Formats: sequence, structure tokens, C-alpha cells
Amino acid sequence: MIYQPGDRIDTVYFPIDAVISVVTVMGDGAQIEALTIGREGLTGAQALLGDQAVATLSTWCQVAGESYRLPFEAFATLCGRHPELRDLAQRFIAAQIDVMAQSIACNRLHYVNERCARWLLMTHDRVGRDEFHLTHESLATMLGVRRAGVSIAAAALQTAGHIRYSRGRFAIIDRTGLAQAACECYGAINDAYERRRLPAN
Repeated sequence: MIYQPGDRIDTVYFPIDAVISVVTVMGDGAQIEALTIGREGLTGAQALLGDQAVATLSTWCQVAGESYRLPFEAFATLCGRHPELRDLAQRFIAAQIDVMAQSIACNRLHYVNERCARWLLMTHDRVGRDEFHLTHESLATMLGVRRAGVSIAAAALQTAGHIRYSRGRFAIIDRTGLAQAACECYGAINDAYERRRLPAN
């Protein structure tokens, strides 16, 4: 866990090959991912927008890896001294807003197997390796569905030869096929970062 709602954002993280998830938690405990952060960005950038550097959503590391970290006060000081750094962080925030809008549409309109393929592609982009640890429970949380739904989607992708998974480890076997199985939102999300000149991979 990096931040919980109400926590002060006292540290920012810059993932190298880790995947960090920003998750909305409902009153009944249901969860769904709002944003994925990898090596294209950082956590806690929204604290630059106001005086209250307080987290409003749960933020935690989804796929283990390495990350740089910096005290938020030091980061804010650097942004004050170097306008180009602050501009880059603000462009990342703007890209995140576009990505969140796309994710809302994706979660409402697209099938679980398409969304599962999209999420695995996005993770593959960020970790920079073909195999990574990820449980069905975690993936179900990210997609806002039951574990059984993820199991069916992952089984279909494995049968098609796009992925291999066993005991909490996923491996990307056929990236081209996986991209064809994903919904249009994978490309749209990459485009959102590209428009802000922030490549997602």
C-alpha cells in the first residue's frame, strides 16, 4: 500500500518496472482500478494542484518491481525551481484525466476478455518483461469483476495461445494476438499519453 484515502502524500514514486494501481473502493467493499501508473509517470502528482496533498483513492503496487522515490516536499521544490519539470508533471495529470475517461467507457461497454487483454498489454508495456506475478484475485479487482469472470477470460486467452498462466504468474506468448483480442481502448489510452508527449511504453 502506498496511499489510502485521507493519507498525506509525503512521498512520490517513479516506477521503473513496477505497476502501481489507483483504485476506487465503494461502500460495500467493491473495488475497481481507476488508473494504472508505470514508467510513464509517477504517483502523487495531483498534490501539485492544490495546498492539500492528501490522497483521495487507494494507491498500491500491483506488480512488484523497482521504483525511485522522493519526498513530496523535495519534488514540489524541484518543480518550483524547474518549470519544465512542473510542466511535465502537469501534462501527466492531464493525460491521466483522458485515460480515466476512456477507462470509464471501457468498463461499461467492453467484454471482460477484451478488458483483460488490454490490462495485460498495458502491464507488459510497463514491466518490460514477458513474465510477471499477478493473481486472478488482483486482476479481478482491477477489472471490477468476479474472480470467475477473470478465470474464464484468462483461459480463453491461454487457449488462443496469447498468454500462459500458472500459480499467479502470467507470461505473454503472442503479443500481436493479444493486441487483436484487446478492445480499442488499449490504443486510445496510448494515444492519450502520446498527445501529451508521454509515451506509455
